[in-house]
Amino acid sequence: MRIAVGSDERNNLTDFVVDELRRRGLKVELFGPLKGERAQWADVARDVGQRVAGGAADQGVLVCWTGTGVSMAANKVPGVRAALCSDAETARGARAWNQANVLCLSLRATSEVVAREILDAWFSAESDPSEEENVAKVKALDDVYRTGAASPLTGE
Repeated sequence: MRIAVGSDERNNLTDFVVDELRRRGLKVELFGPLKGERAQWADVARDVGQRVAGGAADQGVLVCWTGTGVSMAANKVPGVRAALCSDAETARGARAWNQANVLCLSLRATSEVVAREILDAWFSAESDPSEEENVAKVKALDDVYRTGAASPLTGE
């Protein structure tokens, strides 16, 4: 599995996450300061989001101080379903019910222990087929904003 990973800064948590992903046998592609390049969180989120949405990466992991900035920016990329997760159950639900494809974490609030629990839940969760209709509606919203098509929620 190919994982695009980015952050607007490199620190102990980002190093831990990258090492943990590699330990799990995942192919990791780095963005921003994790790759040795200066970049702001919006740019890193866009780049990771584009890799995931374009199919060059199967999933993404983004990290910024609160995690909200990268999650908002990544979700602007059509095809991305980024989820800010602060605990394992949120991560499990994001994958199972929302088919999230980009995991967002907070540098400020996530310890290495919690990050490992989140990654365990993220990668072990199985998609819940009862949520397919909702996920399809979310995917269709990409077309609404990209092409001006009718909303799958309102039909307008």
